Amino acid sequence: MIVLGIDPGYDRLGLAIIKQEAGRQELLYSNCFTTDKKNIFSERLLAIGNEIEKILFDWQPDMVATEKLFFTVNQKTAMAVAETRGIIIYLSAKYGLPLAEYTPLEVKTCITGYGSADKKQMADFIPKLIRIDQAIKHDDEYDAIAIALTAFASK
Repeated sequence: MIVLGIDPGYDRLGLAIIKQEAGRQELLYSNCFTTDKKNIFSERLLAIGNEIEKILFDWQPDMVATEKLFFTVNQKTAMAVAETRGIIIYLSAKYGLPLAEYTPLEVKTCITGYGSADKKQMADFIPKLIRIDQAIKHDDEYDAIAIALTAFASK
């Protein structure tokens, strides 16, 4: 089984492809896709949709997993992330892929056993669960890996 994990965002979008065979997970791909801040929001959403479709075509995942929206103080940012999630939900349905959604608490608890884990704790713990052979530049990428791993653990 192959899972596409997505950490939704309109500025940075974490992406991870993890394959599980015989109970063992392997990280096949991960990236932090960024949109051009100079572009209008609709162009940024289009770029995100195009990138996700490219990943779906290239890797042919069996499932998509993403993070449920966590409302912060900045409602403008929350709305933009919600619109990004709309693209993820739409593309999952368009390609007939099951969609799993997890709260940050669920992901942190699954990965570290502690629902209040911080970004550093998550980044320290993830390589203990899955081998990572590349440099991770942004925490969004770690988050996408964690979301995909949560999907496997939740099955």
